[in-house]
Amino acid sequence: MAGSTNGARGARVLVAMSGGVDSSVAAARLLEAGYDIAGVTMKLWGGPSDTGCCSVSDVDDARWVADQLSIEHHVFNFGDDFERHVVTPYVADHAAGLTPNPCVECNRHIKFSRLLRRADALGFDLVATGHHARIVNGAGGPRLARGVDEAKDQSYVLHMLDASVLARLLLPVGETTKEEVRQEAEARGLVTARKPDSQDVCFITASAGRRKFLGQRIPLRPGRLVDSSGSEIGTVEALELVTVGQRRGLGAIGGGSPRYVLDVDAESSTVTVGSWAELDSEITPLEDWRWMDGPVDGPVRVQTSAHGAAEAATVDRIGAAVRWAEPRRRVAPGQSVVAYQGDIVVGGGTAARPVE
Repeated sequence: MAGSTNGARGARVLVAMSGGVDSSVAAARLLEAGYDIAGVTMKLWGGPSDTGCCSVSDVDDARWVADQLSIEHHVFNFGDDFERHVVTPYVADHAAGLTPNPCVECNRHIKFSRLLRRADALGFDLVATGHHARIVNGAGGPRLARGVDEAKDQSYVLHMLDASVLARLLLPVGETTKEEVRQEAEARGLVTARKPDSQDVCFITASAGRRKFLGQRIPLRPGRLVDSSGSEIGTVEALELVTVGQRRGLGAIGGGSPRYVLDVDAESSTVTVGSWAELDSEITPLEDWRWMDGPVDGPVRVQTSAHGAAEAATVDRIGAAVRWAEPRRRVAPGQSVVAYQGDIVVGGGTAARPVE
């Protein structure tokens, strides 16, 4: 587990056990390495869930693995915090015409900040998770890096973790591929060995989707559909369900050629559409940007979605904008934007709407 652990063996470690295979193997490895561990499953969402992340069965799976390892297992109910810091902002962002990243906010406010505070209260030295990412030593302290398994790398959704958190965090599976994790789980006889991966948004069910979820919490408003010259060409049923780059679900526009969403202006209830070529952009404006260890001059690679490829770009020193080496599809405002040098996260923030 070189590069994935901090602190001395024998330290007390609170292991976040989601009921999945990665956190199960993370707990088994730490126990074998001599750490004094206990497992915890965070109960975050009390509503319907069919994505394998917040269900009762996940708590049961985590408890079964803890029993197999003969370690303590706790369940922490952080439902109020999850509603306050994840669900409510998610709904508000959609109402504002943004495309939020709830998994990033869950990691920022719940899985690390809230969990670390509870770990402190219970006398644990460190926390651990089954995320596919690594912690490496940098000049300014520990730094977050991509996991070895490129297809399963989760550094994008952990990019906000600073050195003070990384110093107390263990990521035992970050240097292992997902298939190797599953093989190890099978060899250890863990009940989660072949459990499918969970989906991203645990509180949006596949059966009901965003429309029903948002419609139960806010009124869904119709919007004007205009082309890039400002001419009205149609309407959309629910402005809150539209995102930059979208093509389907815009109704009958006419004109023959495909149209894509270029902008969502909630204040004027207007959705602007255009051609594929008009979707290209050389600059992505940013907000809330933070360099991890001081500004980086020169080229970096920037990732704008959890499973997307990082692309060549530069970020200005104050973190106001990304300038892409090649024009690329516009980034939906509200999405996380993460910069890397090699495998190491060097900065991150949020895509903003262009200033008119």
